[in-house]
Amino acid sequence: GLALLIATPFALGSAIFMTEISPKFGEKFYRPVIQIFAGIPSVVFGVWGTLIIVPWIADKLGPHFVEYTSGYTVLASGIVLGVMILPILVSLFIEIFTIVPQDYRDAAASLGATKWQISTKVILRKSMPGIIAAVVLAISKVFGETIAVLMVCGNYAEIPHSLFDPCYPLPALIANNYGEMLSLPLYESALMFAAFILFFIILVFNLASRMMLQHVEKKFKL
Repeated sequence: GLALLIATPFALGSAIFMTEISPKFGEKFYRPVIQIFAGIPSVVFGVWGTLIIVPWIADKLGPHFVEYTSGYTVLASGIVLGVMILPILVSLFIEIFTIVPQDYRDAAASLGATKWQISTKVILRKSMPGIIAAVVLAISKVFGETIAVLMVCGNYAEIPHSLFDPCYPLPALIANNYGEMLSLPLYESALMFAAFILFFIILVFNLASRMMLQHVEKKFKL
């Protein structure tokens, strides 16, 4: 949720700017840049989070809110994941906005609508089902992300009470312990059950999102 809260507004704003406002020749620059960032391995984002985000939270941001934080926190995980999914969301939103027929823009402009009004009242409205589908894809990636989160979350098996507490997501738990504890049948069973819980959560979420998407498609159909 934190990663989506960070990434989605920036991704929507960037995609609207690139498709509706930016000069067309800029497309030759920003599209390759987005593709490069989208292809960066997750471990690189983890290293970046460890070297930059974690010390910043521990030394600069955290002392304003809590007495002590190591920097390996829920907030660090959310920031790293948000930056990871940002280029993916931007790419998807650009494709979605691009396929909106030009006739909608021309009709709105002929009625005196500004670019802002066209973007918010026409483009976003027509693209809402695609936007939700893109966010669902991003959520699926966030749910299963392992290495980047494992490097910055703190790996502390206790429910966090604030953004400045460490956490231990299920993918990180499985990745940290699976190879070492297979000699203990009960521990292996516990890890298998954790994997099942993760699979079940993603399955239920995707089914619910699909139902929501069908409802939104009917509601926002022009």
